[in-house]
Amino acid sequence: MTRALRALACAAIAISTIGLNAPAGHAAGAMAVGQCAAYGYAADYSSADAARVAAQGKCVGRDCKVVMTLKRSCAALAIDGRKPCGAHGYASARKLGEAENVALKSCYQYGGKDCVIRAFACDTKG
Repeated sequence: MTRALRALACAAIAISTIGLNAPAGHAAGAMAVGQCAAYGYAADYSSADAARVAAQGKCVGRDCKVVMTLKRSCAALAIDGRKPCGAHGYASARKLGEAENVALKSCYQYGGKDCVIRAFACDTKG
């Protein structure tokens, strides 16, 4: 019986050691913003490049550009609710509430009068 327990213990140690040496996943996210409240976002992708491509592809509108990438963080986009083609702001931060606050402040700084959060995304696996 002792021999079987030793073999089992050795197997458990080997499996845990292999698991510790395995490379961690490099998840990433991105947000693209365009004219007139257009946006696209991607979260928990395997690489930053894949996230950028996905965010750009999901942005339906004119002049969409990737404005930020994410890794263990959140992004938010704020627009002027009365004039969606007008002022907007975006931000990223470790916590969603922080990103939303900065995006709203930015929207107001650029002339927005009735700024609201249009979109948000969090990359949690990075």
